[in-house]
Amino acid sequence: MTKLSVNINKIATLRNARGGNMPDVLKAARDCESFGAQGITVHPRPDERHIRYSDVEQLKELITTEFNIEGNPAGRFTELVLKVHPTQVTLVPDAENVLTSNAGWDTKSNLSYLKRICKIFNDEGIRTSIFVDPVIEMVRYAAETGCDRIELYTEAYARNYSVNREEAIEPYFKAAREAVKLGLGLNAGHDLNLDNLAYFSRTVPGLMEVSIGHALICDALYLGLEKTVRSYLDCLR
Repeated sequence: MTKLSVNINKIATLRNARGGNMPDVLKAARDCESFGAQGITVHPRPDERHIRYSDVEQLKELITTEFNIEGNPAGRFTELVLKVHPTQVTLVPDAENVLTSNAGWDTKSNLSYLKRICKIFNDEGIRTSIFVDPVIEMVRYAAETGCDRIELYTEAYARNYSVNREEAIEPYFKAAREAVKLGLGLNAGHDLNLDNLAYFSRTVPGLMEVSIGHALICDALYLGLEKTVRSYLDCLR
């Protein structure tokens, strides 16, 4: 079964909008685990507009499933990951001024840089994953970095799913097949939801983990967090 890692950034966004500690980010993470999620994801950004660096350090002491920290490996992000020592670090090339992640790495142009970054984390026993678009060339160069996994950026799939799901998923199927052939583990994330997740998970070969935040938290407003987590898990069975 593909694992579900719940991204709790939006819980932190809601807390930060008012100050204080409501909702409690740490409790939300523990609850997601108790409801069946097999991992927790956070994406700290330099301005700490949602998850704070202090949240990440506190979460490390609480999480009993897999802990995935994603972000651009620049500045103090790398220091944070090395200090916290999560299960996995997902390298995402997002600029400081973007609202959300909007592209995968150009692994060809950034090959030497990504090799160096992956070695830093791999030497510490932290699993590395590189965020990439579903392009076979990018997958092939990702394999040369020494990373353990790739994460396919699924925004294009989600956008086109309702138009023609077979066409939408084709590049992901091909990229996944290439990743498996190269010995890479496979993750996926961005705009996956209760409508499009089941088809993606049963069609894409070798899918090990999905990271879902925004849609899951939106669904929880109506369904409740426990029912929502279980519904996403049902899509992956």
